[in-house]
Amino acid sequence: MATFFISIFVLLMQFLWKYIDDLVGKGVDFLVFAKLLFYVSASLVPMALPLAILLSSLMTFGNLGEHYELVAFKSAGISLKRVLKPLAIVVFLLSIVAFLFSNYWLPVANLKSKSLLYDIKQQKPTMDIQAGMFSNDLDGITIRVKEKKIIDDVEHLYDVLIYDHKDGIGNRKVTKAEEGIMTITPDKHFLEFRLFNGTSYEDDKNGHIKKNYPLKRTKFKEYLIRSDLSQFNLNRTDENLFKSNYKMLNLSQLESQIDTLRKVRDTHFDAFKTGLKSSSFLYSKLNENTFKQARIKRPIDFDSLTASFDKNRKTQILSTAANLSRNSKSRLHSIVNDMYSRNKFIHSHEIQWHKKLTLPFACIILFLIGAPLGAIIRKGGLGMPIVISVVFFLLFHILSITGEKMAKEGALPSVEGMWMASAILLPIGLFFTYKATSDSALFRFDAYFNIIRSIFKKKEEVEK
Repeated sequence: MATFFISIFVLLMQFLWKYIDDLVGKGVDFLVFAKLLFYVSASLVPMALPLAILLSSLMTFGNLGEHYELVAFKSAGISLKRVLKPLAIVVFLLSIVAFLFSNYWLPVANLKSKSLLYDIKQQKPTMDIQAGMFSNDLDGITIRVKEKKIIDDVEHLYDVLIYDHKDGIGNRKVTKAEEGIMTITPDKHFLEFRLFNGTSYEDDKNGHIKKNYPLKRTKFKEYLIRSDLSQFNLNRTDENLFKSNYKMLNLSQLESQIDTLRKVRDTHFDAFKTGLKSSSFLYSKLNENTFKQARIKRPIDFDSLTASFDKNRKTQILSTAANLSRNSKSRLHSIVNDMYSRNKFIHSHEIQWHKKLTLPFACIILFLIGAPLGAIIRKGGLGMPIVISVVFFLLFHILSITGEKMAKEGALPSVEGMWMASAILLPIGLFFTYKATSDSALFRFDAYFNIIRSIFKKKEEVEK
């Protein structure tokens, strides 16, 4: 549990570092922010759980080996396989829980976190007027103040200039005041600017220049401008708009979606082939088999076909052929890009389907690496186990990302790309397990030197 929450915390800090610019200065309520962190933490479980199992198993057996408790087990006739058995059962049960989480709860967590993060990104920043700068935070209003002071928790503004763009007809309404006070109403719904000793300028509303009095000028001792603050509230988007994303689907929904996308792709490609054939004069006059036989029988001599025509007719024929070729090339280029996008979208669904199965296997494989390796190196605590855990987890993560990208681009089938990391690390885990259970000196360098010495000694004997 400790290593799991440490892993979640580290990954959550990575998330905050990535989206810090989108979250800070939005005036988001603490409960909303806490809800976002909770949903994001749930979506990070597929990465945190394998890392936690690797680190905890390494620390546990490293401590047992460092304090000679494994030696005590062996002296009592208890083999390492028997010591590993109960923990292997626990990891197997955790793998089942990981699969259930990935299939049923992770789509919900992704839906909640992605939709809430999207709404926070779209949220406008809080109102912050800087002295000497124009502020456009309020809809339809641009404000500039020369100086700002806070007196008794009230913001006092000096030399205030306000442009009103609410009508969308340009800078036709301008208000200038010597001093002003900015406050929020008790119900937190409106922002009030109470201006003192100023002038309001307003051009003709219809934009027609009059011969007399084209500009209305009003002097005031006190003037109140009120702006609605609802524009700064967090507006939640309907979550149904995000539900069709492949990250929000479970196994059965992904299978149905993949089947539908494949049928739509094939139907679209068949319609393109039919349209391409019907647009060709040769295909429209001859069936496909006849055309193939004629092409195989003899090559077409285009010069002899156009020799009987005059110059104008020949130019017209060649121009028509060139236009048809350019149109066919453009249509082929378009269908290639379209099929690439459709296949990539299908691969994304297939990758997400396999991810739900690779997570529980990753837990088992990393346990097979961590537990025997801890028994071999015999180092507990947070020193050497963390270093080794980070190395193997990075290896696993890099292989997973590489396989996923290759599968998404179509360089590898989705099955091979998503299971590549497991296929590479599983033999390593089995090798470590074999070495640990057979009391092999895997990390004793003198053992390797002894092997090298014995090789050279045999070589000398053969030479003699």
